[in-house]
Amino acid sequence: MDLALLRTFVTVHRAGSFTRAAALLGLSQPAVTSQIRTLERQLGRPLFLRQARGVTPTTMGDELAHKAAPHLDALVEIAETGPDNDASLRTLHLAGPPEFTAERALPALTELTGDDGQGFALRASFGNAEETLEGLAAGHHDLAISTARPRGALLTATTLCDEEHILVAAPHRAEQLGSAKLGSEDAPAPDDLPVIEVHESLPFVSRYWASVFDSRPAAPGTVIVPDLRAVLACAIAGAGLAVLPRYLCALALKRGEVVPLHEPAIPPLRTYFLVVRTGTLAMPHIARAHEWLQRAATDWG
Repeated sequence: MDLALLRTFVTVHRAGSFTRAAALLGLSQPAVTSQIRTLERQLGRPLFLRQARGVTPTTMGDELAHKAAPHLDALVEIAETGPDNDASLRTLHLAGPPEFTAERALPALTELTGDDGQGFALRASFGNAEETLEGLAAGHHDLAISTARPRGALLTATTLCDEEHILVAAPHRAEQLGSAKLGSEDAPAPDDLPVIEVHESLPFVSRYWASVFDSRPAAPGTVIVPDLRAVLACAIAGAGLAVLPRYLCALALKRGEVVPLHEPAIPPLRTYFLVVRTGTLAMPHIARAHEWLQRAATDWG
């Protein structure tokens, strides 16, 4: 069986589209279509079902992808590093949300970049769940950290950890509320304070309000910055309230730079997943990073 045909097939399987696969491979869409048809004729079975938007693999297509993809990935790894190079020169491509990846994952993984004979080079990129999972499926990343569990058999997800969210503001902003119940479980929603968020849709604040107050936030976003670390800095400066992961604002809470505005009995949580392309945990550097992050997560609670 022609390896070029298999490579095209695996790319289509991961991309879910002939057009997207063609762009990834640097081929024309008709060339990709022709290669898939050739492979289907050789196997005597259809590999994809054509739909209005993209393609869906048949059972045969899924089985072939699961068997072939890990070996093709290994061949790509050999081509990149060379068969005689030390395994320590392998590169792990990691993707995930900027704050969690920077504050949690990267400090843990840098311990594996040493010269102990089992280390690897590390390359990281940031993005939201949709971007990182698409990049992983397309082969741009080896390992992704995502707040969304992927569907289908192409990607395999493992629960990594839960992240507690906390509603905070600078002390003088908290005093403005003038509530005797400030910080307690039954404190009212602090809708009088300005809101600091990462997006105009107020994703963190809206989830917190829905979970804790069973309502929507009344105040619009006053400061919108696309990084939770910047949100924290603005909250410390007194720009308004913010909903932040506890790990990210723990030091600011300890120093008294921000204070909790509400402490529900069951705080809102967000789950992180470690995601790989199915079968790629057979590759030692990906498996080691995957296991190392799971171990590190036991100390993050």
